[in-house]
Amino acid sequence: MDCNLIAYLGFASVSYIGLRLLYDVYSGVKLYFLSSYPDFGRYGKWSVITGATDGIGKATARILAKRGQNIVLISRNASKLQTVARDIQKDFNVETKSIRVDFTQDESIYEEIREEIADLDVGVLVNNMGISYPFPEYFLKIENLSTTILNMIRGNILSTVKMVEVVLPGMVERKRGLILNISSASALKPTPMLTLYSASKDFVNHFSQAIAYEYEPKGIKVQSVVPFYVATKLSKIRQSSLLVPSPETYAQSMLRGAGRSKFTYGYWAHGLEGWIIQRLPDWVYSYIMLQKGEAIRQKAYKKRQWQKENNSGEVKKEQ
Repeated sequence: MDCNLIAYLGFASVSYIGLRLLYDVYSGVKLYFLSSYPDFGRYGKWSVITGATDGIGKATARILAKRGQNIVLISRNASKLQTVARDIQKDFNVETKSIRVDFTQDESIYEEIREEIADLDVGVLVNNMGISYPFPEYFLKIENLSTTILNMIRGNILSTVKMVEVVLPGMVERKRGLILNISSASALKPTPMLTLYSASKDFVNHFSQAIAYEYEPKGIKVQSVVPFYVATKLSKIRQSSLLVPSPETYAQSMLRGAGRSKFTYGYWAHGLEGWIIQRLPDWVYSYIMLQKGEAIRQKAYKKRQWQKENNSGEVKKEQ
């Protein structure tokens, strides 16, 4: 091959990579640092949040209330729902509505939700509901596997689709609406030892981006939100850091960029992590996740064994 051609191809490749990197940096800075909160009121007076009593869901509900939105809180814990609703009303002087349902149950819960919000001007839906398992595990070793499979499908996949089905007709009729579906960074690539969770969140990611194209011409914005670790009960990380933001920090960043793209990591450091992971070969990523998952799994097993031995000792001592 001609040396000049090789040099030209090399220059073109390096230029493309450089320009793409600059574009990604520019897009990230614009999205995560220069964005301000959108006017949520122009979508409607009410925001509906699932998984609203803890973590990202609770933080999101409070920020939306602070921005003047009335809030529909949906979760399965009645006492937490009452507490969060009361605090939001007191702190932000907005209306709230609480709906207690368990998303792992049958589809009848969605008729209940539909009836509860039928008369509300719902402009924003945040599908934050999410279920994982206690720690990374091999598929056949997952405790109560059959039940976990159903719970994962109902809690992560079905809840997202059905909630969109519930609110979307009203949004289409009013020609305005914003839907944020919370996926997970484990959906970026097939993630071993989080197989069910990764696959279910991959569905959320693809469903969200596909339906975004369908309904964008009708005035509806749908966004797939793909966080890495956030300091929540689901992640089992208590201490926040630069790479692991608090739910409040993450929700603030996520909502500033709400509806500005069909896909977002929601937080600048997660965007950087995502940029790196997307460029790793699948086999490298899988190897890393297998090693990391196995280490967490072994630690969890040792903790369980320690608790079992100590609980057994306490019982014997009491006897």
